[in-house]
Amino acid sequence: MRVKRRSIQLMATLAIFIVILFATSTRATADDKVLHSFVSDGADGNNPYAGLIFDAAGNLYGTTSGGGTSGVGTVFELTPAGGGTWTEKVLHDFSNNEGTTPLGGLIFDAAGNLYGTTSRGGNDYGTVFELTPGAGGTWTEKVLHNFDNTDGAYPQAGLISDIAGNLYGTTPNGGTDGLGTVFELTPAGGGTWTEQVLLNFNSTDGANPYGGLIFDAAGNLYGMTFNGGTFNYGAVFELTPAGGGTWTEKVLHNFNNDGTDGVNPDASLVFDGAGNLYGTTSGGGTHGGGTLFELTPAGGGTWTERVAHNFGSGTDGFSPQASLVLDGAGNLYGTTFYGGSYGGGTVFRFNAQGEVLLHSFSGTDGADPNAELILDAAGNLYGTTVDGGTSNKGTAFEITNTPPVAYQFVPVTPCRLIDTRQTGGPIQGGTFRTFPIPQEGGCNIPATATAYSLNVSVVPQGGLGYLTMWPAGVDLRPVVSTLNSLDGRIKANAAIVPAGTSGAVNVYVTQTTNVILDINGYF
Repeated sequence: MRVKRRSIQLMATLAIFIVILFATSTRATADDKVLHSFVSDGADGNNPYAGLIFDAAGNLYGTTSGGGTSGVGTVFELTPAGGGTWTEKVLHDFSNNEGTTPLGGLIFDAAGNLYGTTSRGGNDYGTVFELTPGAGGTWTEKVLHNFDNTDGAYPQAGLISDIAGNLYGTTPNGGTDGLGTVFELTPAGGGTWTEQVLLNFNSTDGANPYGGLIFDAAGNLYGMTFNGGTFNYGAVFELTPAGGGTWTEKVLHNFNNDGTDGVNPDASLVFDGAGNLYGTTSGGGTHGGGTLFELTPAGGGTWTERVAHNFGSGTDGFSPQASLVLDGAGNLYGTTFYGGSYGGGTVFRFNAQGEVLLHSFSGTDGADPNAELILDAAGNLYGTTVDGGTSNKGTAFEITNTPPVAYQFVPVTPCRLIDTRQTGGPIQGGTFRTFPIPQEGGCNIPATATAYSLNVSVVPQGGLGYLTMWPAGVDLRPVVSTLNSLDGRIKANAAIVPAGTSGAVNVYVTQTTNVILDINGYF
């Protein structure tokens, strides 16, 4: 079984830096808050690949791919508590006979029951399960279907339901040709469910659907495959119900590794109000970091694709592996698994004006977001990261929709903060050193400063690949370079660096060098 999300190659380290000095700076209009850091304590879940859902009371629900008492995954609930905190409760610990390693999200029915999939367990090919709430906050799990490979294998996406209560989903493997299926589960008498395979993929029409399905208003199903299609880089497909319970498939777009189009979509699609489809690809595009694309219906039942954004340039995100979410104003929100300022992935917003990065994950607050986001009524975003957090086992997070806050630039007479030739000696190659800026050099920089305007100089002992700086307390080192000195000469550059824990910043060097920091202002 291929677990899709970790198979995308890591992006190359970038070496660019853009120097921008503002008299007044404006903070990004989103703040990140960790609602829960998953831990390895034999009880909590670990490494959530799936997103979250709300109930009517504002509680959040999700799955983890590992952890719990058996180490093979959990279903959990997060409940708001006093003072903006959240309390986690494990609702179910999976075991092999009832399914293991859930990678997809959950859905509710009208009665408050939860439904989802596990990628393994059961007959070893995964399951569809139901969780029913009981007295005293307990939940009871029931396996609705065990996949046996002939009807699909290893489901990695969540389910959707129609108004009759039937469930629909995908498997990336199994079926007639071993290339995956689309299936339907229909409730039958006595609490049983009947499965029907609606489509067996055969490569020509797509292969390996890792994402889930969506409906249009007419009851047609839409999805994507990671591989297959004309060029074997994935396809977008539509399934239309036909007579006698059969379904007819139509390929709407074949992805092509032509240097422009995206390749290998991992996720589901989303409709806008005009009937256009939007999605992401995990690779391809002009920078090789994936794309955000639009498919527009054209005459004669054809669809026209437009690449709306190419990921992978500079500190932009890299490799989006999650579905998009659309708000009422027409903004699209999503995540990238890699990239951003620290390489730990991003949260972004996209509209007609282009892309805006709302957050770069730094490790402490999570890393490697794989799942789609959800919005609350106030426009706040919620999601999960596979890794990072206090135990590096993933997080549940909130990105708060906050108005811009202006930060005033305060100039100071240029003042030397640090000269390692005088104090501390050179920073050894492959290491970093932390400098508490308000306490350095007698420059009287207040502890309330949020960022520093610095001149950074290096006196290398030989060639210096690069130096990079970032706030103390941030786990992941940035993937951007503040300056380079490949020829070993004394070099200088300007940098604006946010203040970290206790106002400190970290300085990392690839080769041993002395470092000089001068300050000319702060925010």
